[in-house]
Amino acid sequence: MTDRRVTADEKVLDARHREEWKQRAAWRVMKFQAEFVEGFDAMEAAGLGDAICVYGSARTPVDSPEYKLGVDLGRKLGEAGFSVITGGGPGAMEAANRGAVEAGVKSVGLGIELPFEQGINEFVHIELDFKYFFVRKVMFLKYSCGFCALPGGFGTMDELFEALTLVQTGKVGKFPIALIGSHYWGGLYDWLRDSMLREGKISPPDVDLLTMTDDLDEAVAHMKQAR
Repeated sequence: MTDRRVTADEKVLDARHREEWKQRAAWRVMKFQAEFVEGFDAMEAAGLGDAICVYGSARTPVDSPEYKLGVDLGRKLGEAGFSVITGGGPGAMEAANRGAVEAGVKSVGLGIELPFEQGINEFVHIELDFKYFFVRKVMFLKYSCGFCALPGGFGTMDELFEALTLVQTGKVGKFPIALIGSHYWGGLYDWLRDSMLREGKISPPDVDLLTMTDDLDEAVAHMKQAR
């Protein structure tokens, strides 16, 4: 069995490390600060211009239609003048980075420390590795002007609903969000409308914060609204 590495996030969040946290709290806060500063410096120096975050599953096979969809999306975003930011991993993230490279635009991978190594894909020009999820999330949102979600798992859902929450609450301004693939996202969209909305947990305009499409040109056009 492969040894599981304890991550920096776990040391902060897990109650079992509470005593260690108390003893080294000031030092860990300085680590947060250092990771923010390093991230801001690197992203500012990159000169990305308008950039779109593309999220999707790390488990997407290279020979699958979903991988090709990701390549096409990254390329079309690049052709529209957008840099592309992903989590830097394999699968759908690699596909979008690959498409950006094909389009000749900047391809960014914001990696994260995990208990088991994942690594940055080979189609990334600008690579940053983070120890803390919350720092990485700030970088995603600060340096992008829109969000495209390919079929993905918990990580994709996490980023999707964080972006939706920030837009809904007015914490960020215009930030277009597109779900790519109605066959995958249709059930979620229906649940938002038929359960959340119907029971008054969200308002009718909240559903309109999402665009679901199978047309990549429509998705790219939606991203252009951020300009």
